[in-house]
Order: sequence, then structure tokens, then C-alpha cells
Amino acid sequence: MQEEKTDYNENYYKEAYEKEHIKCADLAGRIAELEEKNEELSFKINRIKSNPVWKASAPFRKAMHFLLRQRGRLKNCGNLRGLVAKIKYKSREREAMECFGTASFPNEARRRKERETIFPRMVKFSILVPLYNTPKEFLTAMLDSVINQTYENWELCLADGSDMEHSYVGEICGEYMEGDKAHTGGEARIVYKKLERNEGISGNTNRCYAMATGEYIGLFDHDDILHPSVLYEYTRAINEQNADYIYCDETTFKNNDINKMLTMHFKPDYAVDNLRANNYICHFSVFHRRLLEGTELFRSKYDGSQDHDMILRLTDRAENVVHVPKLMYYWRSHAGSVASGIQAKTYAIDAAKGAVAEHLRGHGYEHFKISSTRAFETIFKISYQIIGNPKISIVIANKDHKEDLSRCITSILEKSTYDNYEIIVVENNSETPEIWEYYDKLKGNEKVRIINAEKIQHNADKKFNYSAVNNLGAKEAAGEYILLLNNDTRVITVNWMEELLMYAQRADVGAVGAKLYYENKTIQHAGVVLALGAHRTAGHSHYGQHRENLGYMGRLCYAQDVSAVTGACLLVSKELFEKVGGLDESFAISLNDVDFCLKLRELGYLNVFTPFAELYHFESISRGLDDEGEKAERYNEESARFREKWKEVLEKGDPYYNPNFSLDRSDFSLKIEKNVI
Repeated sequence: MQEEKTDYNENYYKEAYEKEHIKCADLAGRIAELEEKNEELSFKINRIKSNPVWKASAPFRKAMHFLLRQRGRLKNCGNLRGLVAKIKYKSREREAMECFGTASFPNEARRRKERETIFPRMVKFSILVPLYNTPKEFLTAMLDSVINQTYENWELCLADGSDMEHSYVGEICGEYMEGDKAHTGGEARIVYKKLERNEGISGNTNRCYAMATGEYIGLFDHDDILHPSVLYEYTRAINEQNADYIYCDETTFKNNDINKMLTMHFKPDYAVDNLRANNYICHFSVFHRRLLEGTELFRSKYDGSQDHDMILRLTDRAENVVHVPKLMYYWRSHAGSVASGIQAKTYAIDAAKGAVAEHLRGHGYEHFKISSTRAFETIFKISYQIIGNPKISIVIANKDHKEDLSRCITSILEKSTYDNYEIIVVENNSETPEIWEYYDKLKGNEKVRIINAEKIQHNADKKFNYSAVNNLGAKEAAGEYILLLNNDTRVITVNWMEELLMYAQRADVGAVGAKLYYENKTIQHAGVVLALGAHRTAGHSHYGQHRENLGYMGRLCYAQDVSAVTGACLLVSKELFEKVGGLDESFAISLNDVDFCLKLRELGYLNVFTPFAELYHFESISRGLDDEGEKAERYNEESARFREKWKEVLEKGDPYYNPNFSLDRSDFSLKIEKNVI
């Protein structure tokens, strides 16, 4: 018997080996064919590009691409209503812009106060600026913005790789050096070195760093401008929060006037998933020099995205990454600058993917995929490998509403590509005969179980308790993961469970939420923002915007860290669900999902929203709205209790939602205020 078993195993493995061998040979052949086609296409493209007619048509092609981009922008609005909303948003933004240019600069009294402030740690900043054929007006504006800092313990390290035709760069720097020495009484705060040859952005910046003597290092482009108070604000962050990596909000501007802003970027606090998807931190990065011990500043192999690579590496090492939520960096947009468009430096795309890939491998991830999204070439979708084949228990609370439940379950069964799941319907006092007939039909499906909510210890009034119903379903679940799902949803993306699971499997992630739409393809859920809305409890960002909308700075196109996700579609490991005690049953109808996510966040877990798991959510069909009568009273009572329970968290503000945004709107509109600095 043992010999037969051994022979069987040997034959099995031989057959498996032969199958894999044939498969590998087939794949190798396909790769060879693709490489041959690629070589042929490259030859044809190069021949086209070298054609005089192609070169002569450049102006026409630029005009055509401009029109195509405008058409794309209109398409992203979704419809006429979306276009009108976009125009109104831009109008509010233009009004807000008046607060963030020179109007935000400190007056003489404020300058004096900042200049005379004595901090416990009067740290020295070394600002690194690689120079290369810098236009005169750009160079002097950059130098002036450093000279005019209200915090004066700094040094400016300039490494000049300019050619002989731009010798004026060194001459201007020499003049500023002499002028600053006169101001300081002889102390040399500007350090200049003419390089024998241009070593590129990475090499020139590293030469700047070799000159630096400061405790903190700042990275500054040769054609940009700093806010006069930025070093003062950073020093305050170092003293008050022990920051070892700091960044601020930024804007692009044109025509040599920082008041003529193109795009203002108001950023979230440190969010690792956002940073992996795109370099949202960017400018003005300042960090403690110990973060560089044993590593390089910029690496030439990532030229074009050397800053993204550096930020990923140094924030990994940092203990306190601090975001100063003030617009303090002015990024000049001109022909050839990255700010004017990624087409100026197409190699940046590959460099950014390489930097993110190295970062992910450093965190132990393997077999991931990084791909560009429709938002922008350097805004990425990261697909993580799913480990094993864990079982997912989909918990659906239900009372009557046969059509809704049937639509939901049918979409799961027919569309889902993930196969290791069970559906647990928690029956909650249904009365209509149709639903019981439907339950009888479901009993024939091995993937579906019906459990009765009579097991719940109801209050004396036996009012509906969403938390209690879902807790019962989770308790009965056989899966390693719990997926809370409303009965008024319908699956859109076939791999929705995989998209959620790839994040829920990570050791640092708590809850994961999907992108949900109303029936008219407008957004119902794309992540939850704390204190958003009239009740100042929590609200959904990008609410009501069209499905095609890219979102603020492309946020609807990449997975990101959020404070909370909706319980209408929420995946979490059963271990973590039980660890935080499930849903708080004192929040019977509302805010139980937000409370649950905040409990996870309190334990140090990230909550993630992914736009790549999409479902329709026909919200409130099942139980109606909470805006009138008894339901409104319950909602108001639970809102008050939520505000009290999470008072300190709410007072600090949502770390993933910039405080410059209005809490009265969900479209990332700015507050209209004066004297923001």
C-alpha cells in the first residue's frame, strides 16, 4: 500500500512538473514574440519621429493635444451639472486664492515678533539649492525669499553646474553673499561652489549637501519661492512636536507673480498609502540630517522622481512626520518645469514606479503591480498579492425588501471572481411573505446562510439596532474576514472582494471601504471625513460628484488612508473585529461604522478607502432617511453622544482632511478667510 502511494505521488509530481514546464516554454515563446514586435514598433516610431513632416507638424499636434485635454477635463465633470459645480468650485477657489499669496506675508510687526522669538531649540537649517543655467529673475527671486526669512538661523548651500554662457549665475550669487555678510556682520550664511561639470539634479544636490552644516536639511528648487515665515513655522513644529520630517502646502504660479496661482495643493497629514500612490508631500521638505545616516540624499537612478524616492526612504525612518497645513511654497510653472506638465520629463514616470517598487520590497511586499491611473501618469494603482485563499463572511442585515436583497445577493453570486466566501443574511423580524419565499430559495445555495436576529437581546422597545444585528452575523461567521454589506447594494467590479482583501490582509490595516454610487452614478461614499457636515460628526467626501470625476488632486483614482469608511461595505479581519468589540450597540442606527473605524485607528491601524472596489448603493431604500420624526431624534441623540465620546479626536481635526477646507461642503472647497498666516 505504501509503495502504491509513493508511486502515485511520484506520478502526480511528474505530471505537475511537465505541465509547468510546458507552460513556461509557452510563456517564453510569447515573450520572445512580444519582444520582436516591440523592437519592430520601436523602429517604426523612431522612423516617424525623424521624419521632417512629423517635426514640422509639432505646433498642430500640440494644439490638438490641448483640445483633447480640455475634452477630457469636461468628460471628468460627468455631465452639465458636474460642469456647473466645477465652475462654482473654481470661483470659490479664486476668491480663496487672495488669502494665500502676498496677502499672507507677515506685516512688519509680525515679522519683528517672529524674528525676535527665542525657541528652546534654535535649530540651524541648511537649504540646498542646485543651480543650473538659472534665469536671472528666477535666481534673484529665489535668493530674496531665503534672505527675507523671519527665522534667521539658516545657511543656503548653492552648487552651480551652469555652463559658461550662464556665468552671471555665479556673479549674482557672489553679490548676494557679500550683501548677506554685511547684514550679519561677517557671518557667511550663503555658501557657493562652482562645479567643474553639471552632475544633474541628483549629483548637484548631493554636492550641496556636502557643504551643509545644519541640523536640519531643506530641499529647494532654484526657480521657486519660499514664504517668509516658513522656517519660523518649521522651527515651531520642531520644538512643539519634535518633528524630524516636515512639509507644508504648496501652489504653482505663473508670470513671475505668486499671486497668479494655477493650482493650490492642500495636503493631508502623513499617509503612507497616499504617498505610495503619488508624491503628495513634495515641497517644502525639511528633515533631520540623522535620517540620512548610511544612505544617499538623491540617487541618480531615480532622476526625475528622485524626490519621491528620497521622501519614501526618509519618512520610513522618521519618528515624527509633521505637516504644517499652511501654503508656504510657491512652485514656478514655466516651459520645461515639472510643474508645467509631466510631458516635460516623461522619464519621471518610470523613475517613480521604480522608487515605489523598491519601497514596497523594503516593507516585505512581493509580486505587486504598479500601474498608472486615469488621473495622471504618476498617480498609481498598487495591486498587492493576496496571500492564500482566506474565507470572507459577507454579513447582510435584512428586514423584508425582497427585491433589494435579491438584487444584492444575485450580483455577488454572478459577478464575484473571488470564490471563497459565505453570505450570512441576518433576518430581522421580516413580515412580508415574499421575503420568506426568497429565503426558502436561498436555502438551496451552499454559500448562503440565514440566521434569525431573535437571538439578539433587544431593548424593551425592540427598536431596530443595526450594530446588534451585524454583531450577531459576525459572531456566526466562519470566515477569517468579515465583510459588512448593506442589502441595498449591487456589485459593479467583479474583483471587488480581491481589491478590498489585498488591503485588509496587511498587518497595518484595520478596515477597508469601497467606492459606492447612487443609481444615477453619482458618488455616495469615497471615504469618511471627521466633523464634516451640519452635525459636525462625520460626512462623506466627494459626495454627489459624478462617477467620472477625478476628485481633488486625483483622490478618486487611488487607494488612500482615511479616518473611516462606511459600514455599507466594510471589510475587516474577524480578529480585529472582535479585538475592538465589534460595533458599539449604543450607536443603534448611525455613526457605528465611524466609531468602529476610530476604535481601530486608536489601536494604531490604518483605515483604507479604495476606488477600485465599486458598488451601487441605493441608500436608505431599506429603512428610510434619518431626517424626520423619531429617526431624526435618534440620529441627533447619537450624534451628540458621538461628539462627546470622540471630543478630543474631533477637536484635533481629521488628519487626512486639510484644515483649510470647509467643513460645510464635501467637495474640498476652501474656507474663505483673511489673514490665514
